[in-house]
Amino acid sequence: MFQFQQVFSRTNRSAIAEWWWTVDRGLLVAVTILFAFGVALVATASPPVAIRIGVDDAHFITRHIIMAVPAFLVMIVVSVLSPQYIRRLGTVILLGGIFLMMIIPFVGAEVKGAQRWISLFGLSLQPSEFVKPSFAIVAAWFMAHQKQYASFHGNLFAALLFLSCVVLLIIQPDFGMTVVLSAMFAVQIFLAGFPFRYMVVMLVIGAVGLVLAYSTLDHVKSRIDRFMNPESGDTYQVDRSLEAFANGGFFGTGPGQGTIKNSIPDSHADFIFAVAGEEFGLFFTLIIVGLYLFILLRGYNRLMESNDLFGVLAVGGILAMFGLQAFVHMGSSLHILPTKGMTLPFISYGGSSIIAMGFAMGVVLGLTRRQTRSAIARAGLSVSTRRGNL
Repeated sequence: MFQFQQVFSRTNRSAIAEWWWTVDRGLLVAVTILFAFGVALVATASPPVAIRIGVDDAHFITRHIIMAVPAFLVMIVVSVLSPQYIRRLGTVILLGGIFLMMIIPFVGAEVKGAQRWISLFGLSLQPSEFVKPSFAIVAAWFMAHQKQYASFHGNLFAALLFLSCVVLLIIQPDFGMTVVLSAMFAVQIFLAGFPFRYMVVMLVIGAVGLVLAYSTLDHVKSRIDRFMNPESGDTYQVDRSLEAFANGGFFGTGPGQGTIKNSIPDSHADFIFAVAGEEFGLFFTLIIVGLYLFILLRGYNRLMESNDLFGVLAVGGILAMFGLQAFVHMGSSLHILPTKGMTLPFISYGGSSIIAMGFAMGVVLGLTRRQTRSAIARAGLSVSTRRGNL
């Protein structure tokens, strides 16, 4: 106990102690709670799905825990890194993700008409999940670097990188991921203080993209048509999801006592929010919504204290991705939005998703850490020295 107190003492100058006293512990606790909720909900939602496909009851929860533990460790390790190392790591991950997305059309596995996954070392990996947060990091550095050095065409490089990623996503095709990436980049443009016309251009491009997707992609057209007019097609999953919320009431049927979840094909992943509504009720789902709102508000509030443009743009983009992904998942379950197979961050089952999100939140925690007093003192001494040399 004494050694533990020494390690985390304010007078300790070790990397662990410095991390503990500068990281946003409220944000860390909120994300940790989401991890715990995810384990509990996958444990209760996945057995019916496992039985349906003929595997052991504990198949999905075991795999989820195997992924959740390293995801949590990735988050902690990344949150300790300096902004320079975060930028370097993000660049390596982005290059690797883009390379894998380029070869997916040739070697990727096709699932439900889409090629988004590739098998590596016996694991199914979705590279686009890792491209999202790493793109936010690299695009943020490009735009921030141009603010420092006008001769560097960072804004152009960021735009070209964005278009390249969008093309690769459309080839898969993955329209939902394209929307998330576009929204994330739009938030970064806004935070960078670009002229308003750039936002208008992004909105026009988004509207044109939506029209093209509706016209050329059958699954997008089907989902939008069924959302606008439920009688135009099969709405089985959404109907069961709404029935689950109604069955749960305010306090739910109790852990493991839900019955509607047994008839939802993807209850452990795309519709896990409906399982939460049935078994734990409206009260618990509001707690989940509150946690996501707390993380978003807390994160953006920390950005208001930062003078580092790179950190502001990277974290701002990642938080936009995090919030939009949660909103799309919840909105699909409640029939507020067209159905989209998108995981609920840290809660839904999904290996690539939870590892990538662990990396993303590690970046948020790392880039929103407060300066230590010694660092501030060194910065002040440096400024005083420069003034003395003038």
